[in-house]
Amino acid sequence: MKDGVRIDASIIVPFIIFTGVWGSTWIVIRDQIGTVPPQWSVAYRFMIAAVAMALVAKWKGQSLKLDRGGLIAALVLGVTQFSVNFNSVYLAERYITSGVVATVFALLLIPNSLLAWAFLGQKPNRRFLMAGLVAIAGVALLFVHEIRSSTAEPRDIAIGLALTLLGLLGASSANVYQAGREARRHPLLALLAWSMAIGALLDAVLAYTVAGPPVVEGRLGYWAGIFYLALFGSVLCFALYFPVVRKIGPGKAAYSSVMVPIIAMSLSTAFEGYRWSALAVAGGVLALGGMLLALAGRRRPMLVTAPDAA
Repeated sequence: MKDGVRIDASIIVPFIIFTGVWGSTWIVIRDQIGTVPPQWSVAYRFMIAAVAMALVAKWKGQSLKLDRGGLIAALVLGVTQFSVNFNSVYLAERYITSGVVATVFALLLIPNSLLAWAFLGQKPNRRFLMAGLVAIAGVALLFVHEIRSSTAEPRDIAIGLALTLLGLLGASSANVYQAGREARRHPLLALLAWSMAIGALLDAVLAYTVAGPPVVEGRLGYWAGIFYLALFGSVLCFALYFPVVRKIGPGKAAYSSVMVPIIAMSLSTAFEGYRWSALAVAGGVLALGGMLLALAGRRRPMLVTAPDAA
């Protein structure tokens, strides 16, 4: 509708699903940190996810064959999204709480917007910039709350933040790259299957190099978490998230990351006795308000001009 708020179910419904699932994954990832080196946990996750994504692609009638350009695109996504990003996040949670990591990742909208502007020509409008400032103010309050409540040493906090920022850069690079002309030429599910397979291979090589031979956890909860992260946090969410990125642009799609720490804290309240402070409440309200202001704009969603092959 021209003069009202434009609501597109093909964007809103997937947005709600992947934001909700990703909001729950931080607690699950935290449970993975223990006996098994984090590099092997990442490798196991994407070994399973790659096979599952390939099966989904075949079920949807997509060929898994990719040309040279498609394999290069899969390599880029495998390195940035499924290796650099996730290894950094898992390692970061050894040094700082999952709440701090999730909160820093809420800033994904900044590099996503800047890189989309630089490489895709998607210049953010004034409304989006104002909404972004509101959301960032909310994220800042959440971050201050998490740092105040953290018992980690300053050195550990610095290492954890550095790893989180590295993961943030990897995720943002992947977000913008897959929304570009070259990556969009290829069937999305097949591209994701190959990307996850390449990422799993790189993760396994890294794990063997850094942590030695595979370590197997006998605890049922560990493997339940691995399958949840692989099937829901990876296969389902990325199959929903990347099409939304291609429809509305990496900047607006990154608002899902603004909501993730709020969901993570809410789940922590229910299951871990997390207590909200005035700072956390104010931060959550500002972050939610900024996201709604950005996503409820009257202008049409930003679209990349290349045809969508998904």
